[in-house]
Amino acid sequence: MNIYLDMFLTFARIGGLTFGGGYAMLPMLQREVVEKRGWATEDELTDYYAIGQCTPGIIAVNTATFIGNKNKGILGGIVATLGVVFPSVVIITLIAAFLQNFADLAIVKNAFAGVRVCVCVLVLNAIRKLWKKSVIDQGALGIYLVALAAMVLFDLSPVIIVLCAGALGVIIQVIARRKDGAKK
Repeated sequence: MNIYLDMFLTFARIGGLTFGGGYAMLPMLQREVVEKRGWATEDELTDYYAIGQCTPGIIAVNTATFIGNKNKGILGGIVATLGVVFPSVVIITLIAAFLQNFADLAIVKNAFAGVRVCVCVLVLNAIRKLWKKSVIDQGALGIYLVALAAMVLFDLSPVIIVLCAGALGVIIQVIARRKDGAKK
């Protein structure tokens, strides 16, 4: 199959079958992109996800763009991006056309309540997977705790928190390298 068509269809399937946004998409991305197709490693996917969170736009779209670009350049990035957004555009357009007629029905309200609960489970599963890959040592745990405290206690902008976490990561690595150098 043509690689661009395969990329479009893969990301369209991911975009069309994953509910709950970017975080809920992580397990399917991992299976399709890392395990089945080898378009990225687990570490690369985690990095793309982290960068996708830090850049403007939707995490899933940003991640698809990075993966497509890595594999087939700018055209690959465009194809992957179009693939992941295509199902959403179609579905949202259809829902928008009919939702006003059905939004007040009890069955629709109850269905949305059930979906919201399920999305929480999907997000928690994605967090668990990100945790395993990201919080790998005491330095990473320290960055996590500082970022969590900054967000909860001080209501700082995520941009500031991400920039500070990146700076802390660099500082921790510089200190660790100096300690290793002093031991030798």
